[in-house]
Amino acid sequence: MATLAKLLSRSDFLESQYYFRNRHTMTSPATPGPHQPHQDLTSHTSTSPATPGPHQPHQDLTSHTMTSPATPGPHQPHQDLTSHTRTSPATPAPHQPHQHLTSHSAVDSVRKFENDAAVAIQSWFRGCQVRAYIRHLNRVVTIIQKWWRSYLGRKYYQLIVEAAYYTMKMNLYNEMAVRIQRRWRGFRIRKYCFNYYYLKEYLRAVSETNDAIREALEEFAEMKEREERKILLELEEKQKDYQARKTHYLLSTKQISGVYNSPFREHPDPWEVRLQKAKPLEHRKGSAMKSKTAHSLSSWLACTSARSFPRSASLPPIDRKRCQGPFRDINEVLEQRYKPLEPTLRVSEPIDHLHVAREAFKQEERMRNVQDKMFLPFSSYHKKETYIPMIHTLSTYDSPSYGQKYFRCQDPKKWISDKDFQTVLPSFELFSKYGKLYSKAGQIV
Repeated sequence: MATLAKLLSRSDFLESQYYFRNRHTMTSPATPGPHQPHQDLTSHTSTSPATPGPHQPHQDLTSHTMTSPATPGPHQPHQDLTSHTRTSPATPAPHQPHQHLTSHSAVDSVRKFENDAAVAIQSWFRGCQVRAYIRHLNRVVTIIQKWWRSYLGRKYYQLIVEAAYYTMKMNLYNEMAVRIQRRWRGFRIRKYCFNYYYLKEYLRAVSETNDAIREALEEFAEMKEREERKILLELEEKQKDYQARKTHYLLSTKQISGVYNSPFREHPDPWEVRLQKAKPLEHRKGSAMKSKTAHSLSSWLACTSARSFPRSASLPPIDRKRCQGPFRDINEVLEQRYKPLEPTLRVSEPIDHLHVAREAFKQEERMRNVQDKMFLPFSSYHKKETYIPMIHTLSTYDSPSYGQKYFRCQDPKKWISDKDFQTVLPSFELFSKYGKLYSKAGQIV
């Protein structure tokens, strides 16, 4: 608006200046000539009416002049009436070409100024239109963004509500599942694991089974004891018989009484009766037969002598004859005889292997145990936690009784038997000898 006002005020000022400059040019009537086609009447002069000539087709009548009637003379094409002089009627001079150029330059300047003013007005008006349209677009876009963002907010809020509902539902389900598991586990523990009547019946059955096993073991022990006593008696009888046969020469005769049949005794010694029942030992053969037998044995087996050691030669002599009969090879027999000592299972294994295994298991558990806490985001987070004391700090500072003290009575006066309870069982000789003898009876083909 300010630009438009400036342009309009400038155009009015120029027009007024132009009018006041040319208002004093008052011409009298004149008759133009026959050769005056471009008579300029754009000046602000007051002239009398005139009749144009025959050769004046482009007479300019756009000026604001007041002319009196005049007849132009011949040969007057460019009559200039822009002067500020008041002239009397006269005949213009012929051949004036600069009059038409001056009038056209003034018209062109006014036209250019008006064109610039029109362009400025159009640019300002179109700018106002564009700015108004941009403001309209901004308002419309703001409304669209408002509705779109409200739609996105509702969608996001619906997702949050669904997640919260799902979380609440899962928490409720978990709590109900925990309650069901708690009831079921309590019922199961009370009925099957810690059932008093069931345990009482089980202990009664175990005690009856133990009593039966103890009776069977006692009977078996008595039977073994009887067998051992019988074997000992048989061995004693054999030894006595052998001693009686060996000392058969002490038997009394009819002429001379023996050692066991002393006349100073009331009853004879029982050995006298045993000597009478026993037979004397047979006499051994001579030394010649003994040397012959020893020579014959040493000829086929060199390891039967008293100083028999494995010889350096890996092969037997060529002149040695093979023994007749189901005998094993000499090398195999020597290998079995001079094989290195092999400790039994009881000797090869450590006596505290159970303690060693427990220590190894504890060390492995300590290695695999993760005792570190998870990462805490703040240094003051631990202040909210309650202190949980360890088991070692709760108990008294002394050596634990488990594994160090025995739960059996250690007073020898209160023992039922004379011996203490043995925690180490004897080894089985059959297991230690398995697969180490040259007999192939236990091998699987």
